[in-house]
Amino acid sequence: MQGDIVSSVLLPLILGFIMFSLGLGLTVNDFQRILRQPRALLVGVLCHFVLLPAVCYLMLTSLGVTGVFAVGFMLLAACPTGATSNLLTYLARGDVALALSFTAVASVMTIFTLPIIVTAALAHFMGAARAVEVPVGLMMGQVAVVMGLPVTLGMVVRHRWTAWALRFEPRATRVATLLFVIIVVLAVIKNWHLVRDNFASLAPFALVLNLTMLCTGFGVAWLARLSRSQSITLGIETAVQNAALSLVMASSVLKDDAMAIPGALYGVLMYVGGLLFAFTMRRFSEAPAARAAH
Repeated sequence: MQGDIVSSVLLPLILGFIMFSLGLGLTVNDFQRILRQPRALLVGVLCHFVLLPAVCYLMLTSLGVTGVFAVGFMLLAACPTGATSNLLTYLARGDVALALSFTAVASVMTIFTLPIIVTAALAHFMGAARAVEVPVGLMMGQVAVVMGLPVTLGMVVRHRWTAWALRFEPRATRVATLLFVIIVVLAVIKNWHLVRDNFASLAPFALVLNLTMLCTGFGVAWLARLSRSQSITLGIETAVQNAALSLVMASSVLKDDAMAIPGALYGVLMYVGGLLFAFTMRRFSEAPAARAAH
């Protein structure tokens, strides 16, 4: 009974607050701004919504990962960019405005893309019967409720009570970070025996996927002749996922706690790769500036 309350009530409420705190930092101008940068938007969409799921799928099949853990990783790959990507972009000296705008657009697009990717993954890795249990249309509605509504509410509050929202948003972000940690801890505790038995194989996979996508996003943006700061941003936006959404979708919507384990592991390990990438980019950004000063 307690597990049902955690999955059906507590986790969606925590995710709702996390998405509400994201909405407090967004305005309509954030959506308009990225539309004025079509090349950056197209490269970001290609990297995040096409290459990330494709690379994840290729890694899963080449390494022989199947069943519930394979679906869990595909679910994670289908999630939008995590809100903390903005902080990592700042640390890496990337384009923070682009990060904020892409996070907003990705959150909206995910309502439509996540159900399609997850349904296909369920059919491929667990059989057609499992995929039929959660119709695409129903999943779209559920994603919209747990993610779209709180973000919209946050944006409305930001627009209506701007001064209060600007004061509260930094605190809300800190609380959201703490709540994310709680989500991960709850998922690990609930499935400790599975985490313990599979950590040695799943954790390296999660870390390699993260590092691969950081480099892929940066490389594709660089080849598309975007600026260095934009390339740094899209590297981070491609690899830093909203792991909290994957945990809620696995436990509350797909009703499979084991499916949440990849998201829990990735949600922690992405900061190892993300911080390594951020400080490496920062160091290389500072080196030319230092030479120019001399």
